[in-house]
Amino acid sequence: MADTAEQTDGAFAEAPDAAGLSARRGMKSASAFRMISEVATDLDVPQHVLRFWETKFTQIRPLKRGGGRRYYRPEDVELLRAIRALLYGDGYTIKGVQKLLRDGGLKPGRAPADPAAPQAPRVVEAPKPAQPASIASTAKAVRASSLDDDTKAALKALLDELTGLRALLRK
Repeated sequence: MADTAEQTDGAFAEAPDAAGLSARRGMKSASAFRMISEVATDLDVPQHVLRFWETKFTQIRPLKRGGGRRYYRPEDVELLRAIRALLYGDGYTIKGVQKLLRDGGLKPGRAPADPAAPQAPRVVEAPKPAQPASIASTAKAVRASSLDDDTKAALKALLDELTGLRALLRK
């Protein structure tokens, strides 16, 4: 007679208590608080990174219970997910994300649903440094423009003044 814990193919079945426990651990409700280890695993970042982000982003405020255990609210997890996506996916710096949070460009609770989901690449262009125009080309552009004579004279005077200042700076 076959043992009740043994399947017909000879492999042992998982104990019912262990199966129920593992199923319950992975199936927390969306509104449940998460421990730092769960959040770190979910976001694929080390726990010390989450603690560091708490110091840099004041919007992240997990509850701290006895012994210093952290419990993250669902909105904290969503904000952390957005921060991770911006830092690791979009190439933002910590200061850049802080500015987004400060300026309202990123609101807590309005994070992308899945950091692993493919997202359209964000194109962030840095302002190009101004190329110094030659004095001759600037004067030529002023002469060729359709500005009235008074404006051209004012621009010419300004150009002469700037040329003098440049000469002083070069000394």
